[in-house]
Amino acid sequence: MTGNIGTGKSTVLGYLARRGAAVIDADALAHQAIAPGGPAYQAVVDLFGTDILSPDGSIDRKALGAIVFSDPSKLAQLEAIVHPAVFELAQRTLNETVAPLVVIEAIKLLESGRLLKLCNEVWVVTADEASQLRRLMQGRGMSEAEARQRMAAQSPQEEKVKRATRVIDNSGSIEHLYEQLDRLWSEVVNSAVDLDAGKGQKV
Repeated sequence: MTGNIGTGKSTVLGYLARRGAAVIDADALAHQAIAPGGPAYQAVVDLFGTDILSPDGSIDRKALGAIVFSDPSKLAQLEAIVHPAVFELAQRTLNETVAPLVVIEAIKLLESGRLLKLCNEVWVVTADEASQLRRLMQGRGMSEAEARQRMAAQSPQEEKVKRATRVIDNSGSIEHLYEQLDRLWSEVVNSAVDLDAGKGQKV
């Protein structure tokens, strides 16, 4: 499952988890990868310098974000280090998971060919621009300028929709969102052919 920032993916994930899905959060795996001792930690420090470190030696993600979200080339360099580590962690987690539906949540899923190979389907969560801005400003405390900068740093939502197996529209009410998810659950989980093997469907 993927979708641009501020589309409400966390709400979607929470509901699917309550229905019994296992969730693999690529963002959480990325944090794990760059934590001290993580597989990408030293390479990130070597590339961006010790100015990105907090007093305790951990990477200050806000300081790192200020660098990479204002320079696309720096962001690409960071992703080249972190994405392979995230893939390895995701694959390990997937192999240990037994659930009727496994959701790999990643904003960069479609750009990351490795993660995409782990999935049976691609679900894209969408929202209109006003909803995205509202969520980022109210939910994350960003200024409008910060929110727009984060949104602009990502590939256009329309490009993700073109490659989606299924699209989840999160511009309306929570009830409308849940109706869509209930329908998808019935269509995907109930039609899965490999549940007896304990694998389930992966999106």
